[in-house]
Amino acid sequence: MASVIPESLVPTVAAAALICGLVGLLVALWAVLRLRRVSRRLAALSGLAGAAAVPDADRVDLLAERLAATAQRLEAAEANAQKAIQSIGVVRYNPFEDTGSNQSFVLAMLDARGDGFVLSTLHSRQATRMFLKAVSGGKADSAVSAEEAEALRLAATR
Repeated sequence: MASVIPESLVPTVAAAALICGLVGLLVALWAVLRLRRVSRRLAALSGLAGAAAVPDADRVDLLAERLAATAQRLEAAEANAQKAIQSIGVVRYNPFEDTGSNQSFVLAMLDARGDGFVLSTLHSRQATRMFLKAVSGGKADSAVSAEEAEALRLAATR
C-alpha cells in the first residue's frame, strides 16, 4: 500500500505526533495529581485524614463511635441544664403607705427541680432592705409572705 503522506512531510508529521503524545501524557499526569489532591481533601473533610480508602465497615464503626460520644455529651448537657435557672416569678408591691409606688418587689428564681431562691426587697423613704430565702423542691426554707408565695407560684407555673 502506498503512503498518503509525501516523504518530505514524514518528519514533520512524526514530530507533531510526538508533541501530541507528550501533551496527552502531561494532561493525564495533571489529572492523576488533581484526583489525588481532591481525594485527600475529601478524606480530611470526612475526618478520615491520612486514609486514602477506608472500608465501609470501618467508616460505620467510626460514625457509631462519634454518635455515642455525641449522645454522652448531650446527656451531660441535659443534666447541667436541669440545674440552671429555668423559671422566674416577679411580684411588685407597695408595703408602706408613705411611699409613692410599687418600688418593692419579690423575685423567685427556680431550676427544673424547683430549687432556687426568693429575693425580697422592701423599699421605704429611709432605706431599702433585701432578704434572701432558699427554696428546695418549690418550698422556701422559712415562712414566706403573701408576695413571696405569689412569686413562687408564678415561677412554678412557667
